[in-house]
Amino acid sequence: MRNEQEMMDLIINFAKADERIRAVYMNGSRTNPNVPKDIFQDYDIVYVVTETASFIEDKTWINEFGSLIMMQEPDKNDFGREIDFDFTKSYGFLLLFTDGNRIDLRIQTKEVMFEEYGKDKLTLPLMDKDNLLRAIPCPTDIDYHVKKPSKGEYDSYANNFWWCLQNVAKAIWRDELPYAKLMFEYTTRDSLDKMVTWWIGIQQDFQVSPGNLGKYFKEYLPESYWKMYKETYSNSDYTNMWESIFITCDLFRILSQDVAVHFNFTYPIDDDKNMTKYLKDVRNLPSYATRIY
Repeated sequence: MRNEQEMMDLIINFAKADERIRAVYMNGSRTNPNVPKDIFQDYDIVYVVTETASFIEDKTWINEFGSLIMMQEPDKNDFGREIDFDFTKSYGFLLLFTDGNRIDLRIQTKEVMFEEYGKDKLTLPLMDKDNLLRAIPCPTDIDYHVKKPSKGEYDSYANNFWWCLQNVAKAIWRDELPYAKLMFEYTTRDSLDKMVTWWIGIQQDFQVSPGNLGKYFKEYLPESYWKMYKETYSNSDYTNMWESIFITCDLFRILSQDVAVHFNFTYPIDDDKNMTKYLKDVRNLPSYATRIY
């Protein structure tokens, strides 16, 4: 597997040799001083180019970076929707190579660069043929630090957590597994993860990032809470799902009450008590039942 220095030399030297490429900068985890390096980190590279069409129409230039396992061009993936994107200004290539390295490469014109460059504080200039890249501060992940919740945010997520659990419960009773699983992951877990994030923020004085999709939760949660969090994931067995639901409720209750105390918010204890009883009742409801109560 090519090491970081080899990859960076390849990325920059290719840009130096191609007159279409006028500047290069990088963002993402490799510019973040707080993220440990590992073999799966991709290279988030932007080439500032004179035009995009030739890169898109003839992709043989990609071979200079190595043999591909697979490539994705996310800007042209419409997933059944109409594409409203100007390929003449910006275009992305996600490249996975046979040695395991990955480059997420975006080409963009100077017009786009002047709008985008430096917006992400994890931006690092690498090469500039025409003095296009203005001076920016050293990379920092401050924009990704946990943000303090407003009362409205807290109330909304707490309310949504308890409300949406009734959809999970009825789906289990109906034996609608896909609906039950997806409703839990898209609504219940979303609210739980938001509360986990705020709780971590409080412990760390809102000076850290828990990572995209909570990938660093393990680093910041106490072992007992991390154990509970892991148990919020269940398999397709309904008994296991019910167990994970009530563990999820326990963890949410603990963390959201701590958050409420810290910010002087009001935890919706009545929603908690009422919905917990409702969930227990539905769990014990026979499949042949014709009424809930």
